[in-house]
Amino acid sequence: MALPALPGSGVQFRRILAHFPQELSLAFAYGSGVFRQAGAAPSQSVHNMLDFVFAVDDSVTWHMMNLLKNRSHYSFLKLFGPKQISNIQSCGAGIYYNTLVQCNGRMIKYGIIGTDALIEDLFHWKTLYVAGRLQKPQKRVFGKKPPFFDSLLGDFRMIIGEDRSKVLNIVKPNVPHFQKLYSNILQECPQVVYKHQLGRLEIDKSPEGQFMQLMALPRTLQQKITSFVDPPGKNRDVEEVLLKVAHDPDCGLVVHQGISGIVRSSSLIQSSKTILTAGFKKSVTYSMKKMYKMTKGWLRKTS
Repeated sequence: MALPALPGSGVQFRRILAHFPQELSLAFAYGSGVFRQAGAAPSQSVHNMLDFVFAVDDSVTWHMMNLLKNRSHYSFLKLFGPKQISNIQSCGAGIYYNTLVQCNGRMIKYGIIGTDALIEDLFHWKTLYVAGRLQKPQKRVFGKKPPFFDSLLGDFRMIIGEDRSKVLNIVKPNVPHFQKLYSNILQECPQVVYKHQLGRLEIDKSPEGQFMQLMALPRTLQQKITSFVDPPGKNRDVEEVLLKVAHDPDCGLVVHQGISGIVRSSSLIQSSKTILTAGFKKSVTYSMKKMYKMTKGWLRKTS
């Protein structure tokens, strides 16, 4: 189930998608150009940049076809051909972005990720980069809806380059939709209990309950937690370490650190690719827009 986007967006998104090679396994749009955020005027969204992610089975072939259709979207890297572009795509979070592109009357940014890389991120939280974007409201333009996962913990852009109120601005106006998205998942979780009198969900915080939750975490996060907790030279297995964490009063903090560690490394590498994938001029322009949004959010918060 996709969340309801701004009126008329579905038709506009399909028209934009028609400008690209159609060999896609999934295409979705997200961000302030798609969904209303707190503090934004209704008319503002139509001027915001539209963010897309395209999942493709064969990145080299897709870039080759896109270079024929939309060569101007690429930076100087187009001179090296689709294979080198795909190699750069595979670094970091496994996604290649073209940004500040004019398409069908709107400014857009679109990222290309291999279908296999997306599936690995969704199931194992390898980078939590694209999986994180699927945790936020998203509008499917083509393909089946993948699962949703957590997102912005550890993203260094939340320190510099993003509005500090970004998470709140996304969630606040869409709370009923988030509840609808996650209600079935929470109801089926044996460690979650709904307290009718209090009107809230409570999770089992006993060591046994926490151990079951830790054992159900994606592989990469389990490994990250193990590397934090297990002293060098001990080399205990993952299950033994997670059992220790389950009895730790700071279990939640350890998990938080694990997620932050995954996101931090992928966001740093991915952001460093921007100077190559966007080119110097677009990189500066894009960074200035982000800094403006961060400053605007900070001023709004302090006023």
